[in-house]
Amino acid sequence: MPRTLLLAATGLSCLLAASPPVSAVGSEEAALFARFDAVIRPDDLRGWMKLLAAEPNHVGSPHDKANAEWILAQFKSWGWDAHIESFDVLYPTPIHEALEMVSPRPFKAMLQEPPIPGDSSARAKEPALPAYFAYQGDGDVRGELVYVNYGMKEDYDTLERLGVSVRGRIVIARYGHGWRGLKPKLAWEHGALGCIVYSDPQDDGYGQEAAYPSGPMRPPHGIQRGSVEDYQFQGDPLTPGVGATKDAKRLAISDSPVILKIPALPISYADAQVLLASIGGQVAPESGRGALPITYRVGPGGETVHLAVKSDWSLKPIYDVIATLKGSTLPDEWVIRGNHHDGWVFGASDPLSGQVALLAEAKAMGALAAGGWRPKRSIVYTSWDGEEPGLIGSTEWAETHADELKQKAVLYINSDTNHRGVLSVEGTQDFEGLVDAVARSVTDPETGVSVGERMRARLRLAALDSHSDDKDHVKAVAAFAADPARDLPIDATGSGSDYGSFVNHLGIPALNLEYADEGKSNGVYHSRYDTFEHHSRFVDPGFVYDSLLARTVGRVVLMAADSDLPLQSASDFAAEIAQDLKEVKKLATDQRDKAQKQAALLRDHAFTLDADPTKPFGVPKALKPVPAFDFSPLDSAVTRLTKSARTYDDALVTHGSALSADRLARLQSLMQGIDQTLTAEVGLPGRPWFRNLVYAPGTLTGYGTKTLPGVREAIEQERFDDAVRYITLTAGVLNAYSDRLDQASALLRETQQAAR
Repeated sequence: MPRTLLLAATGLSCLLAASPPVSAVGSEEAALFARFDAVIRPDDLRGWMKLLAAEPNHVGSPHDKANAEWILAQFKSWGWDAHIESFDVLYPTPIHEALEMVSPRPFKAMLQEPPIPGDSSARAKEPALPAYFAYQGDGDVRGELVYVNYGMKEDYDTLERLGVSVRGRIVIARYGHGWRGLKPKLAWEHGALGCIVYSDPQDDGYGQEAAYPSGPMRPPHGIQRGSVEDYQFQGDPLTPGVGATKDAKRLAISDSPVILKIPALPISYADAQVLLASIGGQVAPESGRGALPITYRVGPGGETVHLAVKSDWSLKPIYDVIATLKGSTLPDEWVIRGNHHDGWVFGASDPLSGQVALLAEAKAMGALAAGGWRPKRSIVYTSWDGEEPGLIGSTEWAETHADELKQKAVLYINSDTNHRGVLSVEGTQDFEGLVDAVARSVTDPETGVSVGERMRARLRLAALDSHSDDKDHVKAVAAFAADPARDLPIDATGSGSDYGSFVNHLGIPALNLEYADEGKSNGVYHSRYDTFEHHSRFVDPGFVYDSLLARTVGRVVLMAADSDLPLQSASDFAAEIAQDLKEVKKLATDQRDKAQKQAALLRDHAFTLDADPTKPFGVPKALKPVPAFDFSPLDSAVTRLTKSARTYDDALVTHGSALSADRLARLQSLMQGIDQTLTAEVGLPGRPWFRNLVYAPGTLTGYGTKTLPGVREAIEQERFDDAVRYITLTAGVLNAYSDRLDQASALLRETQQAAR
């Protein structure tokens, strides 16, 4: 049913074929897509990346501004109405850094990566930022080291069992298993003085493949920079909820809740090996051992370490490029497409692989417009600045234009990093039908089948090997993907790129697309070695998949801009929410069982009896007893949503093509803002900027998604009163979504009555 709805809405009825090539799409759409594709040339993307990645691109760098101005000139040359919108944001840069062992033997960490001959890192004239975390807390501290594995909550639980405290010490953690910003935050919450983070070769170095330049993975002195801004809100740390314009009211730096309290630095695994080898104490559990040729110990004991960071905490300008093709019949409905242009250093794969795809799309659409075509809706292309330190450019623009966006935005379409591989999509899940139609119309260059067919295969195979904590979810997605009558399932959105403010704060639907898994950029992620040479050798040789991304996203934009009928597939959304509720209810049951079993073990002194009496040990903190939650409000809301969605989808297929102009306009008005009904002014517990009660990044996962987050995270974090409260609040927003569907269904039925 949902696919039929989408095809009726777009006129692309021939997409019902199993995996048709683009050339098989009939009539007007086929001709438009063919003309669009003809303008996209891999050599263009190659040349643009080489230019844009020639020098460091961090916020405040000369090349970052020059790139924005060059991108603006390209948009104008292709016929777009374009301008730069600038904001003044807090962006700290390092003045002084030090990381050294001071006793009993001296050692200084190398906080800048050496250049590699033949690589952009050896040719660039502008200096790269050294090892740095934006929005860490400046300080000068000394202490013993404690190794905390990945530095996540479960790792501190393990240290508690081992009788090891980080209080008054400096922690060293490896990247992975959670967002980097959580590592220093959790270290501070446990009393640490400072935090060091390194990339273990087991995770993205020689434990995976050969290191760069011989292979794609992280070389010994590669350093992953990044932001550690706390996720209480996104964007400029001093202007939560409002755009960072020149006259904006700003918080004092000391009052910003998203700036961390302790100094922190990223380092290479070459330097980490020296520090880790100096640690005494117990041997780390097997799950905490990486691939370095040392014995991993948790500490404490060993060398004293000195960590110091001092930053320039000044405002710096960022430059968003905004370009518009005005719609012919619905100019006040906007389809927005974005990718950022700033990087931590050269940023070839992250973000310029997506940026050059965006430019290829813009050039092709400009050519279409020059040939007489005009989209029905306005198309707004955006090249964001300041994404890397905290999604700043997109967030400040969205906050500045919030009221207008709520009235006009139909869909935000994002990309970021791109690779050779399989299509991956996350987003607002009532747009699964649109994704399915596009994925069926694009041919994968490696296999000759549609990119949708490859995506379904990947999702189905994931269930065979899943041993993760979310294996039930993975199996459910595989079942969705295996059903040929159902639209392609897509992941829900969390955070990590520029769709965040649209979905999480404003409730505007969004899609994020990339090709992934075969080309490798994670080994040079946020390092000085994310260069044109690395991308063109190891990530997407020939710029085949970067060009494919342009063709794929371009179709999403064109279909969203020209569709006569709404594109939401309500039944897809209802099925996803029903699965989410099933998982949350199972979570509550599992947490209750876990707490009861642990209570019995504590009562019987099992942890003490099991411990090695010759080594320090501790007992875990007792889990709170989990109450029996009344999920009936959510059960009722999901049952109603399923029914309302089916009724709406059926009514749109039956009556959509017969709508009068007046009723069509009324229908579009109802559906344009339907996803905003999923937001609540109260926001999520402890972070009211996040207003979407269906999708959010996790407070203890960072980028990772939490669906039904007000309920799910309250159960996970033992905030049981919040869980009770958000069961009701979340049911309320789902009912508001159903209310809007029911109004749309009633409007569609009026068409049948009028015909009689």
